[in-house]
Amino acid sequence: MSPAPNPAPQRPGAAAKTPGRLRSSGSLRRRLALQLVGSAAILASVLFFAVLGFARDLSQRSHDSILFASATSILDSVTVQGGEVTLDIPYAALSMLGNISDDRVFYRVTLDDTLLTGYPDLPVQATPPKGVPITDRRQGEPSFLTTRYRDSSLRMVTLSRLMALQEGAREISISVAQTRDGQAAELAALTRSALQLGVGFFLISALLALWTAQWSIRPLDVLTGVVSRRGPKDLRPVRHAVPTEMLPLVHSLNRFIERLRISLTRSEDFIAEAAHRVRTPLATVRTQAEITLRRVDKPENRTSLREMIRAIDESSRAAGQLLDHAMVTFRTDSLERKPVELSALVAELVDRLRPVAELKDIDLCCHTRNVPALPGDAILIQNAVRNILDNAIKYSAAESRVDVTVHQTALDAVVTVTDAAGGFPDPDTTALTERFVRGSNSVGTIGSGLGLTIAREVAEAHGGQLDISPSDTGAGACVSLAFPLQ
Repeated sequence: MSPAPNPAPQRPGAAAKTPGRLRSSGSLRRRLALQLVGSAAILASVLFFAVLGFARDLSQRSHDSILFASATSILDSVTVQGGEVTLDIPYAALSMLGNISDDRVFYRVTLDDTLLTGYPDLPVQATPPKGVPITDRRQGEPSFLTTRYRDSSLRMVTLSRLMALQEGAREISISVAQTRDGQAAELAALTRSALQLGVGFFLISALLALWTAQWSIRPLDVLTGVVSRRGPKDLRPVRHAVPTEMLPLVHSLNRFIERLRISLTRSEDFIAEAAHRVRTPLATVRTQAEITLRRVDKPENRTSLREMIRAIDESSRAAGQLLDHAMVTFRTDSLERKPVELSALVAELVDRLRPVAELKDIDLCCHTRNVPALPGDAILIQNAVRNILDNAIKYSAAESRVDVTVHQTALDAVVTVTDAAGGFPDPDTTALTERFVRGSNSVGTIGSGLGLTIAREVAEAHGGQLDISPSDTGAGACVSLAFPLQ
């Protein structure tokens, strides 16, 4: 177990980099909803003004029709008796206007420009164009005028007719007018109705727009769910039915999944092949070097061979741990959680490493308790514990003791490895878990600085942690791996 960190600089690129956050151009659902609601608002405004214009036009025409009927009734009552114009204004001619509202009614009857009866100050209609015969100008055609009279808005109609008298044809004009207070009140009521219609149309359209936006985006949500529910190793192409507009996206996604599947397959094959291709030749070279060492007598040659064997051991261990680290990195990216019996796994591993410990007369003791199965990757957990045990055996002195304990806390299953390798002079042991960082006592000891890194990454991948501290006796180190039980 390495007791102190080496101040050597870390390899460039060893620090983890936080990926940048994805940029968002806004919610597609919100954008579609805003466009539809905005369109509904425009249509509601158009509907409001269209209905309001139609209602005003209809109200105006209805009022003008009543005015015209009243003026026609008065004009029909004009007769000529004994060469004189006589007029008996019918009661119904003016009462039909009074029945509609409480507006005031005004009238005037003139023969040419002579007032026969009525209000003399009632506004006069515009003068007809000159040069146009009276028979073609206003004969039986109403002329309407909106003006101000006695501080009130007034709507007036004028009818003209030629009458044959002894002195010749003369023009008689009938003007009937009515204030517009009732019409204004009616228009206000129509405006309120049109506004209510427009608001109601907008609310219904807005609700339909929101529903349409939600319904339109639903295929995208379904596709997102289909992809997100897949397991880490599920690299099947997406076959879910999608709208035509989304087919290019799904095709691109399937092509990416296929490239990723091929890349991962090649990575797995490469790791397995590299482990075989690197370890086997190095083992062969080391064996031949040991055989040659037994046959060589010259001290300088024996020294060179020992250095060669040491270099081969360092290369073999470094290559092995690099491959182990690559395997750990690959498996943690697609972690498979299955029930792992931690006590049985550690006991089996201790039995496998006991012969190695006995070569240095190290007593490797295992103390296990009944610990519930934890969800995790058995291969990764075994790799992490093995690297910690390798360090403990490697750095411990001969005829010492290494204790391995498996126990349970309130939330975690914990594997603790305690040795007598001298402990850690520096209480800050965080740097020891970084890649290629070794302690100050590592000089002369074969290693790559990846053992604790692998153990830490495995623990973190399972939601646990690696803890390094001095042993209770102060003569060694205590390394603990904690894995959550749920």
